[in-house]
Amino acid sequence: MPEIKKLLIANRGEIALRIHRACHEMGIKTVAVHSTADADAMHVRLADEAICIGPPTAAESYLNIANIISAAEISGADAIHPGYGFLSENAKFAEIVEAHGLIFVGPKPEHIRTMGDKVEAKRTAGALGLPLVPGSDGALTDSAEAKRLARDIGYPVLIKAASGGGGRGMKVVPTEDEMDTLMAQAGSEAKAAFGDATVYMEKYLGNPRHIEFQVFGDGNGNAIHLGERDCSLQRRHQKVLEEAPSPIISAEERERMGGIVAKAMADMGYRGAGTIEFLWENGEFYFIEMNTRLQVEHPVTEAITGLDLVREQIRIAEGHPLTLRQEDVVFRGHAIECRINAEDPRTFAPSPGLVKQYHAPGGMHVRVDSGLYAGYKVPPYYDSMIAKLIVYGTTRQGALRRLRRALEEFVIEGMKTTIPLHQALLDDPEFQQGDYTIKWLEEWLARQQ
Repeated sequence: MPEIKKLLIANRGEIALRIHRACHEMGIKTVAVHSTADADAMHVRLADEAICIGPPTAAESYLNIANIISAAEISGADAIHPGYGFLSENAKFAEIVEAHGLIFVGPKPEHIRTMGDKVEAKRTAGALGLPLVPGSDGALTDSAEAKRLARDIGYPVLIKAASGGGGRGMKVVPTEDEMDTLMAQAGSEAKAAFGDATVYMEKYLGNPRHIEFQVFGDGNGNAIHLGERDCSLQRRHQKVLEEAPSPIISAEERERMGGIVAKAMADMGYRGAGTIEFLWENGEFYFIEMNTRLQVEHPVTEAITGLDLVREQIRIAEGHPLTLRQEDVVFRGHAIECRINAEDPRTFAPSPGLVKQYHAPGGMHVRVDSGLYAGYKVPPYYDSMIAKLIVYGTTRQGALRRLRRALEEFVIEGMKTTIPLHQALLDDPEFQQGDYTIKWLEEWLARQQ
């Protein structure tokens, strides 16, 4: 069984720091790779070694596979952890890592490839017994076929890009008269954004919630679930706040759906961490996609299960069995995560710059994942998320009170942040009751204007 002694972190920001911390607690040395813009980043300062892999643009640095592999060979790393984003769901990268005799801390390349293609992912999920949104069996070939299918499903329907996400290449078709135009637009957007014009169809769900299940497999036919997260608070398909457990999922539903997703992963022979994402409406779950990596929101699952997900990823990559059996997983309390972005809280315009003052909140059951420090300059080249605030309480109401207190303590001066947005959300009665869907936040924001 291989033992990882030195791990290269192929990422940046708070997730790179998160991986570094887990490694050091396991006695594993770390290698940070960074662009010239990230030379002063916290994870670069703390890692055992640091190697510059290119200029600021991601394409020339964090997406530069040759430079990352070279850094691993130069430093003598045994393994590479991709974090999330960048190359984390790139099957070719995973194959190249393993071809160079390195351990890829993630799923098998074939599973990354299967689940990265939304049409193939849906087909696979159906075969594994996961409930699907009614829609096309595969890619749509022409609008006549699309119209026939839409009549069977019932309007409105959703045309979606087979590659990629983030809302690009996605069109709601309310009536048959608009199918030709909107299907063509979706294909053009998909081609421009992802280099692939392939689209498929799903029934458009009017006002669902976004519920995802955290899963872990050991690659040998054993898998468990770690409960669900509610990620329905979204703006432009980007998550803003997440909580676990969901305020609307019962213990019986959790056990039933968790059992289904764990069995699917066991049957698949899945290895490592993954997330099965569903839309939930009127008591029904509908599979939308699987993320074959660690999620931004993984800390809320850690809070309610007591399990270190990054540590578990590394152990599985070394070939160890799962730490827990399903019957050993116990869910306790409630956790909420706020994504803190360097953005104007009203217009959401990016606001990178120099951190003049920084003070993270503390106290019992308050966690901040961030690479910020006073004097650090947030670069304008990457995602705007600069911190994650995670709180835990024995009840949801207790967690909300703790979150309010922690947000009051949080100081980031020198740039605009979304802290005031989260504070305003906490004052809303519907949010306080957990009564929201994936459309709720954008409607709420429109009312604030």
